[in-house]
Amino acid sequence: MRVSEPEGQTAARRLETTAGDTEGGSATPTARRAVASGALGSALEWFDFSVYGALSATVFPQLFFPGMEPGAALLASFATFGVGLVARPLGGLVFGLLGDRFGRRNVLMATLLLMGAASVLIGALPTYAAVGIVAPAALVILRFLQGFALGGELTGSQLMVMEHSPSRRRGIAGALMSVGSPISQVLATVTLTALAAGLSEEQFISWGWRVPFLMSVAIIAVGYYIRHRVEETPAFLAQEEKPARPAGGLLREHWKTVGLLVLAWAAPGALYYITVTFATSYLTGQLGFERSSTFGLMVVANSVSVSASLLGGWSSDRIGRKRVLFIGLALLLAFLIPFFLILDTRNWWLAAFAITGALCGVQFMTGCQGAFYAEALPTPVRYTGSALGLTGGNMVFAAPAPFLATWLMQISDNGTLLVTAYGLLTILVSGVAIKLLPDRTGRRLAD
Repeated sequence: MRVSEPEGQTAARRLETTAGDTEGGSATPTARRAVASGALGSALEWFDFSVYGALSATVFPQLFFPGMEPGAALLASFATFGVGLVARPLGGLVFGLLGDRFGRRNVLMATLLLMGAASVLIGALPTYAAVGIVAPAALVILRFLQGFALGGELTGSQLMVMEHSPSRRRGIAGALMSVGSPISQVLATVTLTALAAGLSEEQFISWGWRVPFLMSVAIIAVGYYIRHRVEETPAFLAQEEKPARPAGGLLREHWKTVGLLVLAWAAPGALYYITVTFATSYLTGQLGFERSSTFGLMVVANSVSVSASLLGGWSSDRIGRKRVLFIGLALLLAFLIPFFLILDTRNWWLAAFAITGALCGVQFMTGCQGAFYAEALPTPVRYTGSALGLTGGNMVFAAPAPFLATWLMQISDNGTLLVTAYGLLTILVSGVAIKLLPDRTGRRLAD
């Protein structure tokens, strides 16, 4: 006589196997739709964040901190940039807890609206010349809200894709998500390059820099439509059928894993902002590159790095996540050591080569980051734990990177040796943490 399973267990088993988290390698239509909507939605949100990063290294010092010495103004501008990264762990924690409790899809709608609203307000913000100290104070608050929203968006959009994807294609699915960052960086840089080339210096500083932020009205509309069409993940729906356990207790069981995930992102987090945000300031402020020329260089570097991200995700499905991460660290090491020596040649093509190589190392690792982090934790705390791991790494290592690099250069008479040493330290930290983390490539998330 056949004994039937309880209804709850049957529902849970059906949910866990319907959306591609299987041993097979074919993606369902739902999984493909989740990847497409996740990548597009993430790219739209990263656009605003990327625009801010470029402007914090160029025009924000004179617009919001005009009474300071140029070096101090740049440090202050980078400090506001870092506020967005510091806010990410708090956003990751809050939205992670909400996502683990109420679902990934609902939270992602909220992060999109918050990011868009903060960005539009930055575009409408008066400068220091108009309202005094209120301007930089408001800029800090709005930048915090940007980071808070992105802290929930980063992991939420990844998990939406991971929990819809087949086990053997989770790496490439995550890579398709990760290219949202370099693609948005390209779009942001192209937009700023076009504005800088088409407007006079006075026009760009007066109102041209506001245009990308005000475009967020359209971004909100497109992003909302995209997100609205995505279904909730089967892993979360299956979890709802099981007895609830306190997220705090589960996190206490996995605190070591979360801590190692924070440390694992030291090198890619810090070196991304050193080779993009700090390098932009170094090229224009120290080496005399024109702003439009520097923006164009970043377009080339970020465009090429997209293929590195896809290659990293694809490779991780075949050779394992940890091997890909160690290859990425090796690439970063190879380009970091001569990085500033190459930039100091003042040759545009050599500078493009150095920055492109470093970014390819970062993006090669980013290609498998989503899968590596998702596979490290169980479903009940996957959103919260993954968000704390990634955003915590960005807060500790990425947020202070442009500020710290600028300060290290200033205390060493504009030398870059200490900046390089800091980069080498982050590579060592990441290498040790990755070594200690498990590699669960190809295993079902339910396991």
